[in-house]
Amino acid sequence: MEQLMQVSLGAMFFLYLLSAIAFVMAVTGKGSRVGKEVHTRRWGRRGIILALIGIISNIIFIASRLMIGGHFTSNMFEFTSFLAFAIAVAFVVIFFIYRAISMGAFAMPLVVILLAYAINFPTEVEPLIPALQSYWLHIHVTTAALGEGALSVGFVAGLVYLIRWVGEDHSTRTAAWLEVVMAVILMFVGFVAASFTFGALDYQVTYKHVVDGQLMAQEYDMPPIAGPFDGELLESQTPFGWTQPFFEVPEWMKGENAASKFNSVLWSIIAGLILYGLLRLLFRKRVYEMLYPVVRKMNLENVDEVSYRAIAIGYPIFTLGALVFAMIWAHEAWGRFWGWDPKETWALITWLYYSAYLHFRLSRGWHGLKSAWMAVGGFLIIMINLIVVNFVFAGLHSYA
Repeated sequence: MEQLMQVSLGAMFFLYLLSAIAFVMAVTGKGSRVGKEVHTRRWGRRGIILALIGIISNIIFIASRLMIGGHFTSNMFEFTSFLAFAIAVAFVVIFFIYRAISMGAFAMPLVVILLAYAINFPTEVEPLIPALQSYWLHIHVTTAALGEGALSVGFVAGLVYLIRWVGEDHSTRTAAWLEVVMAVILMFVGFVAASFTFGALDYQVTYKHVVDGQLMAQEYDMPPIAGPFDGELLESQTPFGWTQPFFEVPEWMKGENAASKFNSVLWSIIAGLILYGLLRLLFRKRVYEMLYPVVRKMNLENVDEVSYRAIAIGYPIFTLGALVFAMIWAHEAWGRFWGWDPKETWALITWLYYSAYLHFRLSRGWHGLKSAWMAVGGFLIIMINLIVVNFVFAGLHSYA
């Protein structure tokens, strides 16, 4: 069963990657022999077939992991890989409603990036801690992730809208902010690249430090930019001798492996900025300008509609999973519905944000550019909840 799990994990990654490539081919290829329309339709069909097979492989992976350990959404690897699955499913649903082939050139690469990001975390199946041994784990987390998957497709459509709009309008302020968004997206890619690089070099450094009177160890799989507060080097395995951090994290940063997680966030930023700089030097244009030819023929009204529909689907699902089911489980586990834990607080912020999106969209007529920016901003909040809150802040959800 464990072998099946590993095979299905590898299969779904490469199938999603091939699907992303097929969709990119659909919107970038010239189709000189068969004509552009036939070319786009043919490669779009290949892309959606590969995505469907990838989803089937993903289901096999989830089922095998469930049979081995009884869970599939209990840590960063499991949740992030399931979020990638949720985005793939949401995209397929939207695809069959709108036949949005061009969306696949953005949605499926996002799935690949998130899955590659997830694989950098420990993938071993481990026993659940007592706090997570409840059927509410699957109910709460899966519905929250499925909702975020649909909301993420709304982000993809919003991003496409902005690239298309700025490519035509050339508004200086909007273009500048859009380029910031592209740089942030590249930080995820940079983190994946840095993780694979240092993993291939077999880099590992361990520090010891005291937290609340207890001696603890923190392992680093990337060179330490930020070290644990009052930490001492315990052991190291590095090909280039980088073992000393440039600074220590604040004393209040006490979550499990908080310093090493924060160090990973710093590496994401640095690697992303390096990647962004290399792309600018290589192509001599802004990142959104590189992507504009892919979307220049897309109808803005249709893209705006896709973004809204995806968010309208994801909002009630997220509400059930991240708030309603979460509060029921919290009352059952901790004897209270709400406790302002960092994860709870950011789930509420996410819900309030998308509530505002729907309010402004339906009551104030915020369509087009304003709606697209809100869709992009919502995804940023989801990523803060997924990465920054899990990595930096200590709380009842620190086991994630």
